[in-house]
Amino acid sequence: MADTNTLQYTAKDFKSDQEVRWCPGCGDHGILASLQKTLADMGVPKEKYVFVSGIGCSSRLPYYMNTYGFHGIHGRAAAIATGVKIANPDLMVWEMTGDGDALAIGGNHFIHAVRRNIDIKILLFNNEIYGLTKGQYSPTSQRGLVTKTSPFGTIEEPFKVGELTIGAHGRFFARTVDYNLQLSGEVYREAGIFKGTAVVEVIQNCVIFNDGVHEAITNKEFRDDRTIVLRHGQPMIFGKEHDRGLILDGIKLKVVKIGENGITEKDLLVHDAEEANPGIHYMLAGMQYPDYPFALGVIRAVKSQTYDDAMIEQHKQVQSASKIRSVDDLLMSGSTWEVE
Repeated sequence: MADTNTLQYTAKDFKSDQEVRWCPGCGDHGILASLQKTLADMGVPKEKYVFVSGIGCSSRLPYYMNTYGFHGIHGRAAAIATGVKIANPDLMVWEMTGDGDALAIGGNHFIHAVRRNIDIKILLFNNEIYGLTKGQYSPTSQRGLVTKTSPFGTIEEPFKVGELTIGAHGRFFARTVDYNLQLSGEVYREAGIFKGTAVVEVIQNCVIFNDGVHEAITNKEFRDDRTIVLRHGQPMIFGKEHDRGLILDGIKLKVVKIGENGITEKDLLVHDAEEANPGIHYMLAGMQYPDYPFALGVIRAVKSQTYDDAMIEQHKQVQSASKIRSVDDLLMSGSTWEVE
């Protein structure tokens, strides 16, 4: 989009003059900071960025970005983002949404944006609760969670964002944690440069209505043993001592310890984010503690033609073969009559 040597931005250049109105300690603050820093380093002119959102705490983010933005209605961010991108393919369109906004009222728009592979970047903040409306259970809330709308515990099976994305023919899926600014920066940049629908699930903490929901994998005392950061071309190793890894045992993933039963690093799976077959990616995205480490990083990134490129290509083909070159040609085509 631009010569990166001629653009000298800092994170401050992407901060608007609006007061950030998230609760103190909310994970959204970390997401915003990491995103602003990432955009400053991407070498894209500020006027090329557009941030679109729906409704929810996450959807306030466009106000805090010194870029173009659009605050939409509940669940419709993907539809608006699609329209923006189709109208002006040169823009880099980011959709800010949450687990409720994207997967409940906006679920239909979400899966079809993913299926179509429109070149938009979807950051889905997942705190497994409705925060802005004060604590109702969401489509990602775990079974048994007691909330204002599930006083005896929710009995619904939650969505797993990665499985849903890949199941909808998603070409790009990544995951990060709100407080991990370095990993988030890596993931946001990869999403930004990817051509197609890039879905990033951000594991985010709501300190008011669902505090500590991700504690089992985010607590600094044991997060290294319970999470794995996947990087393309590197073996799947995790653990504080870097002594555990993943292998394929039949058709299932299996956690092994390096050095036991003759297992060496060479026996471990090597992450291939670009593999078109979604099988391994689907399993990686669905891993849950305590049976498996929770997967972070870019899990899937498969190149494919985007909807917007296909639309432009189709328009050119139709125009080149059409005999209609003007409105007069259109009006005089087909059956015509002279009225006296």
